[in-house]
Amino acid sequence: MSEPAEISFVIPCHNEAANLKPLVAAIAAAIEPQKKTYEIIITDDCSTDNSWAILKELTTSDLKIRAQKFAFNCGQSAALWAGIKAARGKFIVTLDADLQNDPQDAPKLLESLKIFDCACGTRIEARSHGDNFIRIASSSIANWVRNRLSGENISDAGCCYRAFKRECVSDLKFFKGMHRFLPTLFKIEGFTVTEIPVGHNPRVAGASHYGVWNRLFASLYDLFAVRWMKKRMFKYKIAETLN
Repeated sequence: MSEPAEISFVIPCHNEAANLKPLVAAIAAAIEPQKKTYEIIITDDCSTDNSWAILKELTTSDLKIRAQKFAFNCGQSAALWAGIKAARGKFIVTLDADLQNDPQDAPKLLESLKIFDCACGTRIEARSHGDNFIRIASSSIANWVRNRLSGENISDAGCCYRAFKRECVSDLKFFKGMHRFLPTLFKIEGFTVTEIPVGHNPRVAGASHYGVWNRLFASLYDLFAVRWMKKRMFKYKIAETLN
């Protein structure tokens, strides 16, 4: 690709071999009618299935697709951050590789960037029609705890389907678990954030990597760190300079 794409799709992947080809096709179907240039960056978090073989095939046939593979398993935050750092687009869209995030929702997330710096997907309405009680309840409790402790009002902090301007991540520092708190981190940096309802498809291939423990307890340590950051970070703006 001679010039950077306008939109970078950043996707962490762990054992999602059966979903990769349908995912790439769904992104193309959603974005190509928009007449926007795009790239797809997939970071393989040391999958134990044939995800990397599928990615080799995809990248050979389509130069818009770029792939990178970790030497060892590092987790979702690391895979997401590695993809963001590799992205070259003016706008970045992050989503999961399991096809539960519908690429058809990407255009409306991107449209919101005409007004806001970041648009976060929220699955609250969509999940009420498909997920079982345990998944809905665990997500609701986790969101309530996160909002209560961080002073936020994000309705679906666990949803990694987001679109944001490249400059939102220019000064961020990586830490484990950061993917759950990107909207808050953006706000700390002075960027504007909105939420947009998105669909939530049932998983048809692969296995979920997250349960009640992941949604609630595993993020508490990071949550207190973010809470500290909100209280201690300061902002300044230079009004005028000389020489």
